[in-house]
Amino acid sequence: MSKEIEKAALIGGGVIGGGWAARLLLNGIDVNVYDPSETAERTLNEMLANAKRAYSKLTMAPLLKPGKLVFLDSIEKAVQDVAFVQESAPERLELKRSILNQIDQYTPETALICSSTSGLKPSALQSEMKHPERFMVGHPFNPVYLLPLVEICGGENTSAESKQSAANFYRQIGMKPLILRKEIDAFIADRLLEAVWREGLWLIRDDVATTEELDDAIRFGFGLRWAQMGLFETYRVAGGEAGMRHFISQFGPTLSLPWTKLMDVPELNEELIEKIVSQSDAQSGMHSIRELERIRDDNLVAIMQGLKLHDWGAGAVLKEYEERLYKKAHSGVVSSEPDFSKPLSLHESKVRPDWLDYNGHMTESRYLQVFGDATDALLNFIGMDETYRKQGFSVYTVETHIRHLLEVAGGEPLSVKTQLLGFDEKRFRIVHKLIHVSSGDVLATGEHMLLSVNTNEGKACPFGKILYEKLEKIWQGHQNLDVPDYAGKGIRRLEQ
Repeated sequence: MSKEIEKAALIGGGVIGGGWAARLLLNGIDVNVYDPSETAERTLNEMLANAKRAYSKLTMAPLLKPGKLVFLDSIEKAVQDVAFVQESAPERLELKRSILNQIDQYTPETALICSSTSGLKPSALQSEMKHPERFMVGHPFNPVYLLPLVEICGGENTSAESKQSAANFYRQIGMKPLILRKEIDAFIADRLLEAVWREGLWLIRDDVATTEELDDAIRFGFGLRWAQMGLFETYRVAGGEAGMRHFISQFGPTLSLPWTKLMDVPELNEELIEKIVSQSDAQSGMHSIRELERIRDDNLVAIMQGLKLHDWGAGAVLKEYEERLYKKAHSGVVSSEPDFSKPLSLHESKVRPDWLDYNGHMTESRYLQVFGDATDALLNFIGMDETYRKQGFSVYTVETHIRHLLEVAGGEPLSVKTQLLGFDEKRFRIVHKLIHVSSGDVLATGEHMLLSVNTNEGKACPFGKILYEKLEKIWQGHQNLDVPDYAGKGIRRLEQ
């Protein structure tokens, strides 16, 4: 499974299957969907719209061109030409087993097959498959397109190679795979959730707290700690300088106190169900489900963005995902041997909805973002990759001059043409032209001076050999191009 997956199939397009569709499509993967529900296509597209909205806020990295979404009327048609299948049917053993057997029958033998089940053991699901070695559980969390965790649990006949291949694929689409050491019911995260859920049912039944009060206890208290540090690391900190051992010695004896009813479960009779439903309606009934999804997505994006600033937890996963987005955005745009007798075509984009100002046009800061993305593409092209940066070298922008020429509305396609205006051993000067793809109009220009920097010493230094030679090669062609009449206004010229 070393080849990158370009096409996948989803069997089941509900809340979980739709979330998978959104994550895959927004990562440039073509998706076939089979779901017998008459409302599946409508609800999935509504979810995809919310996912696009969330991704536009989640990252400033250039998003990939979305994959193609196709709805098909049978499992056989959906899976016959794909490299990956994610099953998200209702949690009924015989139904899932029947569906998985069909997937196993019709999908290519090299394809991976995963189930989104939240509790069924993979050994039971794969028991009748002809190729059980490529099947496993890939259990996500809602919303699938935002939350990075996916639990991978193999069955008795699942190969280690298949689990690693699935983990690699999930990483490529911005997820954090957790491969279980043992096959158990409900895996890891749902076991923890079940404990809190059961205790919550007792607290509601005994009129200790309402649904809203229980949610407040989580979201204003330990939920915030868990979002960035989990359970055991939080308790380690609570133990002070003596750490976990001190925490256990101090709070361990409480395990024998009657603080919990985890070994008992209240009867979910009509009275308790009605109490939960009415309290939940009072708590959240003023919002539609789609509104709640957007509120949830905005909050999750904010938390992950905050964690990204500290390269921690889900934020570290987001940072790594963004780096892959930038790398993909900057690869393949320029051919291996571009024509240096004309400006380089380095970057393409589209005006996202959240880039618009109150007049419905792209706001000023987004022009700079597009030019910045084009500069990153150039830096990647000349060899300033992660390896170069790890050696303690980078290239910083030190001067910028932007001309705003024409307005551009949401959804409009953009491209950038880049010309090298000059360079020496430590600096180079470029001009970007932001062009409307359909009309060919020049929307804005950006002229930039960039400086080679030793990041360890915090001062300017000569370019590395690879960067200098690539700039020299570009300059052999670009020195013959006409210099725009606006170049140099507000920016120092390089002496050649």
